[in-house]
Amino acid sequence: MKRRNDRRITVGALMLLLVAAAGFSMASDDVGTEKENLMKTFPNLRVDSFRESPLKGLYEITAGEQVFYFSPEGYLFFGEIWTKEGKNLTAEMREKVAAERIKNLPLDKALKIGNGPKKVIEFTDPDCPYCRKVDNLLSKRTDVTRYVYFLPLRKIHPDAEKKARYILAQPNRDKAFHDVFAGALDGKPISVTDGTQQQQLEEMEKIATGLGVRGTPALWIEGAHVNGADIQRITGLLDKGKEVSKQESR
Repeated sequence: MKRRNDRRITVGALMLLLVAAAGFSMASDDVGTEKENLMKTFPNLRVDSFRESPLKGLYEITAGEQVFYFSPEGYLFFGEIWTKEGKNLTAEMREKVAAERIKNLPLDKALKIGNGPKKVIEFTDPDCPYCRKVDNLLSKRTDVTRYVYFLPLRKIHPDAEKKARYILAQPNRDKAFHDVFAGALDGKPISVTDGTQQQQLEEMEKIATGLGVRGTPALWIEGAHVNGADIQRITGLLDKGKEVSKQESR
């Protein structure tokens, strides 16, 4: 089958969900009109932004951390748009949405560690081995300021919540954090009362949920997202400025 020349953007994996709706007029270039049509048919649909997508005839919707698409013919598409070069445009948009939301995070709710010039935002679990791997790297650096939010994964790490609350309750939180992540409390009784720092931990978890973070570790280094303990990428982002300075000095 001969492909249309103007369809340079391909749709890959637009198969997860199709929601049909009747009563739409033909496609319109008016973004405002199409958004009104969308909301008339799906009045309970959350929409943070609505714009033309890279694929002609589809409109891009962002809602929280989700990115999906609307056709004026009456369909919602949940999936991803890829270019022929292998670039995932949907994933790029999700990154942009998350980066924008990161700017408005209440950093005063986080555990602050360090005073370096580079900002690192972390969502972590005290018993997550990958989180500990990240801490082993970051704790050795003096050029970072870490803003840590705890996200205990209770189902697989039953002691993680107590350890997070223990850290938050200590007068020297930095030391307590590093001790716990080094395994100092592993297999030992953890002394926290029922209400110790429970509210602060709940606020951290609420922030994680609002940002769409579901697993740990999740990091933003100078605004760039890193999902998981990708040590090479973390190191590369932190050393990026150093490489530029070296090139400029040559």
